[in-house]
Order: sequence, then structure tokens, then C-alpha cells
Amino acid sequence: MTNVIDILLVAFVIYQFLMLVRGTRAAPMLVGVAAVALGFYIARVGRLTTLSWLVSTLLPYVVFALIVVFQSELRHALANLGSRLTLSRAPSSESDAYDDIVLAANLFSQNQTGALIVIEREIGLRTYIESGVPMDARLSYDLLATIFRPSAPLHDGAVIVQKDRIAAAACFLPLSMNPVLSTQMGTRHRAGIGITEETDAIAVIVSEESGAISLAVSGNFERDLTVEQLRERLSTLLRRYVPPSTLPTPIVTEEEKEEGERPASVRNPDQSYSPEVDR
Repeated sequence: MTNVIDILLVAFVIYQFLMLVRGTRAAPMLVGVAAVALGFYIARVGRLTTLSWLVSTLLPYVVFALIVVFQSELRHALANLGSRLTLSRAPSSESDAYDDIVLAANLFSQNQTGALIVIEREIGLRTYIESGVPMDARLSYDLLATIFRPSAPLHDGAVIVQKDRIAAAACFLPLSMNPVLSTQMGTRHRAGIGITEETDAIAVIVSEESGAISLAVSGNFERDLTVEQLRERLSTLLRRYVPPSTLPTPIVTEEEKEEGERPASVRNPDQSYSPEVDR
């Protein structure tokens, strides 16, 4: 009975470690570590004296090197363990934070402002977070509106959300290579679909050209959602109640009216997300 418990505990630890490094830069590093361990085993079994001595000499330093290489993963694992031991629960303000995404999407749709918001779920997105500008700021409607303002330096790229925090902005995401997608689909939409093909994240996309709100999940693309449909889908996918709220009434200045009356060819060219057409 003791042996069974021992095996189950070891299997659980290995499983948790693999889930921790999945989807991060540590995964290929782990393959390299496994290759080194295999080389050490072959040296011992094959009685390769010189190689065995070299590996045995370097082994104590390898342990410290692994701690340095995997420090972010270890820190994340200890934080998760601590939260579980303290029986902490997600704050009630988390639902309000996700409702801010719905409100921001409504604003971007009305103003035809391009936006890409990625919501992390079980699979970590640290690899993509590190490609952008770290923020670690509380998720709010005002902050999203500021980030995606066309004149803001961070409006190009994706915002990655972890629970009720904005982890980073201006992040680079993998583009979907799905041949079924329309050839006229822009970079923003392909990036939103691409991240959901590789992870279990949710991507909320607002088209700069049409103002249409779209949702990408598991590589699937849902186009032309209303604000209420977006709220319902997020509530279902995140398995939490996102309460309905009164949508803000847009305030249009005289300058914005004149801007809206201009032909598309003379509008501000700085509002483009990429050299490709965003639809």
C-alpha cells in the first residue's frame, strides 16, 4: 500500500511539473535536460570513462543552472502551491474586470478602433507575455481604452489578461496558417486565431475597418458578435457570471464628426495595425 501511494505521489508531481512548463519556453529546455540525462546514462552503461567523469564533474553545477533557468516556473509553482494551501478564492471583482473587456469592446466597435485582447486560461502565456511590454496592472475599462487609443505607443499588438490583471501589452502572437481562413483576413484576426490554436486562451478581436467584434476559441472564429452575445460567450467560456451593465454613451466632438465625414482615403494613416488589411 505504501509503494502505491509513493508511486501516485511521484506521478502527480511529474504531471504537475509537465503542466507547469507546457506552453512556455521551459518546454524545449526540458527536452535538452532530458538529452543530457540520457547521455549520462549511456556513459555509465557503456563504461565511457572520460565522458562519465566529465558529466559527473559538471553535475553539481547543472543543478544550480537548472534553478536559474527555471526560476520563473519554480516561482509560479510555489505561488500556486501557496494559494492552494491558504484556500484562497478568486476575488469577486474578477467578474467586474471581465465585464470591462465587454465595455471596452463596445467602445472600440463604436469608434472603429482595432483591438486584440487575449484572456489566459489554463495554459500559461508567459512566452508571449515576455514578447511585449510588461504591465502587471489591474484590468479596467479606462486602461484598455488608453492602451488601444490609436495615438498610444502600445496600441499595436495584443493585450494579454491574466485573471483580473493586464500582464502585458503590445505582445506578438503566432499567426494562424489555416488555409481555410479568408485571404483578406488581416494580421490582427490571424494572430487572435493563431494564439487559440496553440493554447486554450480566448481572443477578443475588434476590426479597425468595420468595427465588428469577433471571438476566437480553440481555433474557431465567431464573427460579428453583438455586445450582449460577447458577454454571454465570455460568461460561458470562463464559467463565471458576467453581469450586464449599462453601456456608456459615446461623446462625439465636432472634430470627430468632421473626421467621420471624411472619405476613408484621407483618414489618419497611423491607425493601421499592420501593413496588411484588417477586416
